[in-house]
Amino acid sequence: MLRIALFVAMLLRLSLVSGDDMSLVGTWSSKSNSVFTGPDFYDPVDELLIEPALPGLSYSFTEDGHFEEATYQITPNPQNHSCPVAALIYQHGTYEELKNGTLILTPFEVDGRQLLSEPCSDNGVSTYSRYHQIEKFRSYALSVDSYHGRYKLQLYESDGSAMQPLYLAYRPPLMLPTQTLNPTSASEATAESVSNKVKRSLENRFRTNAVKNPGFDYDFWWWLSVGMMGVGSALYFFC
Repeated sequence: MLRIALFVAMLLRLSLVSGDDMSLVGTWSSKSNSVFTGPDFYDPVDELLIEPALPGLSYSFTEDGHFEEATYQITPNPQNHSCPVAALIYQHGTYEELKNGTLILTPFEVDGRQLLSEPCSDNGVSTYSRYHQIEKFRSYALSVDSYHGRYKLQLYESDGSAMQPLYLAYRPPLMLPTQTLNPTSASEATAESVSNKVKRSLENRFRTNAVKNPGFDYDFWWWLSVGMMGVGSALYFFC
């Protein structure tokens, strides 16, 4: 009966995470829990990339096929440990999931930005430039991390190698407006309409409807398991 109780508890847990919660939609962040998409990473009004406290990676996905990416990467210099290369990268655009599970992220070409710092060769002046890189992931996997008790997104690069895992941080996703932010004469959006949306987004950055994902309620599942074991023991005793 004890095995039956544990099996029922496991089924109840799986039923909790097998519905709409197991979705790509949301803001996902790497283990450092320091890098997130949205206005605290990139200010498109002043075109500023804001350095997070720690390196990391974040992706956001919407239900209607838009994505946003925030990357803060530090690459050590093996010949001179005091000369690490740091890069901040922002992109957003649209994504497509193919029938074979492949994800293709196509950024808006005019909006991507990169801030590159090479302290031992740039004389203390970082290089700020446009950035545009289509990204292709061979596949992805959604699961519940048994150690952290959080929803996990595992992306696999085009060669099949696994990237660092990402964990659900916000749902709905924490993002800037999903249209061209810095339009040129060839862009579809008008500069005035986009500027107003961006300013509202920045003003409302602390009033977002995105909800921080708390992970699983361990106390609930602990007491549920205890209760199920009690029920199983009672059934065994009386039967």
